[in-house]
Amino acid sequence: MMRVTQSMISNNLLSNLNRSYAKMDKYFDQLNTGKKFSRPSEDPVAALKGIGYRTELHRIEQYQRNTGEVQNWFDNTDAALEQANSGLQRLRYLAVQASNGTYGEGELKNIAEEAEQIKQDLIDVANTKVNDKYIFNGTKTNEPPVKIVDGEVVPNFDENAVEIEIAAGVNITVNSDGNKIFTDEEADMFAVIDSFIESLKSGNADGEIDQSIAALDGVIDNVINAQADLGARMNRLELVENRLEQQEIVATGSLSANEDVNYAEAITNLITQQSIHQAALASGSRIIQPSLVDFLR
Repeated sequence: MMRVTQSMISNNLLSNLNRSYAKMDKYFDQLNTGKKFSRPSEDPVAALKGIGYRTELHRIEQYQRNTGEVQNWFDNTDAALEQANSGLQRLRYLAVQASNGTYGEGELKNIAEEAEQIKQDLIDVANTKVNDKYIFNGTKTNEPPVKIVDGEVVPNFDENAVEIEIAAGVNITVNSDGNKIFTDEEADMFAVIDSFIESLKSGNADGEIDQSIAALDGVIDNVINAQADLGARMNRLELVENRLEQQEIVATGSLSANEDVNYAEAITNLITQQSIHQAALASGSRIIQPSLVDFLR
């Protein structure tokens, strides 16, 4: 039989007490930091999972930033289209008033002047900029789509779509096609307005102005169609935003469950370990020299 010496008993007790101190230190650290572990080496599996959860959260946050940019495009486009629609509706109202045959030359001239101002406003709408980008000029966002050359409106809209990724493998077109809105072959906005203004200046309050009313209806339809298309894309964006929000909640919850400490459990573990530690000290005091136990206390 192996002889058990006082030194062996003391060393064994010290070893157990050191492990007990280490456990209490771990629980104290958990309560102080709120985390289950402070170094990856303490729980490599959980640490690896944490990397995955954080990567997923960063990916979701990037998509959320993208959706924010898309929403900014949509909001400004919606406001611009509403402004265009309002101006065109006013032009149509003026055209109807001018076509009733009761206005004199001076009154028609006044209408022409107002129509000219509305036209200038619609040019500004076509050249709407957001974050220093022209939103109706396709991918040529650094160039104005409508210019005034020698007093004439010269539109040159780029037809390319601007797309932004809002989810994994999901792109959405953020711009509205300026060609379809402002320079449609069958209803060219600025050509129609110019024709209307010329009719007013010529004093022709019958045939040509009546034609302008029908032409303005076509232009208004183009704007309304653009608004409907934008509305559909805004609805789609909202669905994606809601899905990203749910994904963020799930990923955040998974990360918390993986790393965040359960305070009730940590406190219980600490109290239990303190009791075990005190019991070890008490039992050791009966075996080894009191002076050593007193020192350890």
